[in-house]
Amino acid sequence: MIRKLKQLYIEMKNSNAYKSIDERPFFTELILIILAFVYLFGILTNTSKLIIINGSMYKPFILYGGEWWRFITPIFIHLSPLHIIMNCISLYYIGIQIEKIFGHIRFLTIFMFSGIIGNIVSFAFSSNSSAGASTAIFGLFGVFLMLGETFHDNFAVRQMSQSFLLLIVINIAFDLFSPGIDLAGHLGGLIGGFFIPYFIGVPNSKINKSKKALSFIILIIILIFCLKTGYMSNN
Repeated sequence: MIRKLKQLYIEMKNSNAYKSIDERPFFTELILIILAFVYLFGILTNTSKLIIINGSMYKPFILYGGEWWRFITPIFIHLSPLHIIMNCISLYYIGIQIEKIFGHIRFLTIFMFSGIIGNIVSFAFSSNSSAGASTAIFGLFGVFLMLGETFHDNFAVRQMSQSFLLLIVINIAFDLFSPGIDLAGHLGGLIGGFFIPYFIGVPNSKINKSKKALSFIILIIILIFCLKTGYMSNN
């Protein structure tokens, strides 16, 4: 019976239908659908302001209300049509590439935790409320920097990483001269996206164990420091 199940699993995994599903960037597509649904639902039900109030990263509500879920919900909330359109376009093109390279679960892990880390850094260093998938998208930018560092001997990967480095510099420069942009959140997401792939691994590649341990320790230190800073800034 066990042999038959194993054989069935092997046949299913090698089937064209399975390969077609496995190669589809369905988490990227699912996230895009969720972003669009949340935004359109707010408009159609006239609850956009309520969604923003209840879901954005707002420091006082986290400090005094214990609303820790505000480190997660801002990823799925957008403030204007331009805001969501730009983020969705960026996520579509970058998400497809990252999901193809890392696989579905690793991609989702990088996206979500980069967004959370970005919001925690924003909690520490921003005084305003913030929302949007930008923290997570900057995390995806950070992945390309990690790939460039890890596979620096590969010319194609190195070139790709340098292209994204230029894009990151341009985005950060734009953030510096644009009022209302959550620069801290973007940088936090970028840092998360750079370090997370080291300890979750790159498929079909070996990451040095010391790099895995060091990246994990660095992220833990950053999170503790930012949470402590966020609390101390209001005391």
